[in-house]
Amino acid sequence: MKKWGFLLLLCVSITLICIVSFFEPKFDTQRIEVQKYDQSDDKAENSSVSISSNDLHSNYVMLTRLNDNTNLMEKNSREKLYPASLTKIMTAIVAIENLSNLEEEIGLTHYTFNDLYVANASMAGFKPNEKVRAIDLLYGVLLPSGAEAGIGLADQIAGSEQSFVKMMNQKAADLGMDNTHFTNTAGLHDENHYTTAEDLTVLLKYALQNDIFREIFTSSRHSTKPTNKHADGITFYSTMFEKLGNTRITGGEILGGKTGYTDEAGLCLVSLAKVGNQEYILITAGAKGDQNSKQYNITDALAVYNSIGK
Repeated sequence: MKKWGFLLLLCVSITLICIVSFFEPKFDTQRIEVQKYDQSDDKAENSSVSISSNDLHSNYVMLTRLNDNTNLMEKNSREKLYPASLTKIMTAIVAIENLSNLEEEIGLTHYTFNDLYVANASMAGFKPNEKVRAIDLLYGVLLPSGAEAGIGLADQIAGSEQSFVKMMNQKAADLGMDNTHFTNTAGLHDENHYTTAEDLTVLLKYALQNDIFREIFTSSRHSTKPTNKHADGITFYSTMFEKLGNTRITGGEILGGKTGYTDEAGLCLVSLAKVGNQEYILITAGAKGDQNSKQYNITDALAVYNSIGK
């Protein structure tokens, strides 16, 4: 009887151990998985977008996460497009890299303005014979998209706009922008003045590594110092932030951007945003409309940024 009692007790003990062993790991595993999910970083959470590029108005789209160069959305990203004033991103970064003193004064001649008036180019508001600091011209290029500011920088650095354009094309080649060619500093329409959304992404990613460029690109406004033509200076406002107004994105912020428009290029935008703890570059170009219509280049950007990680 003692022997059978001992065997019965042993069997019961083994059964209880098996039952506990069977349930306990499952509970532990579930708890660990929850902890891993709760501690997941923004890279994992923001690894996808919930909107299709086909739902956007822009004909050319590319969304890239900056920290690891992951492309999250593409639409005709390698097809030729006309960049309009997005050109001035290249104008600005080439100028920055070739200016030895950002405080030096640069004179704007009558020649600077002649062709621009005829072409109805966008202007920053400087006047012929005005002497302007180089840094103020750079802000004039990127914020109000001033064509005269770009030519003033080009003349100072290279002696002429065409010589400066050669520098722009060389920089494009150096960066591997194989499907890009420039003919002017302002983005005025020309059949031989073109790029792609993929190349624009390469360009902006490179330019943002420059602290001066990033500071200007992410500014909403800038006031110049007094000049011989503007005793109180001029205050510039970013064309993108003006059109964006008080609109915000969910869980993030649009940090900066550059708009562009010609009849042939359509509505264009290159923008930088932060969603969670990650920065993103987005190209939304070739959207129908004009400067007086709904700004589909910007509404597309808002839709994409709001869809990240959703």
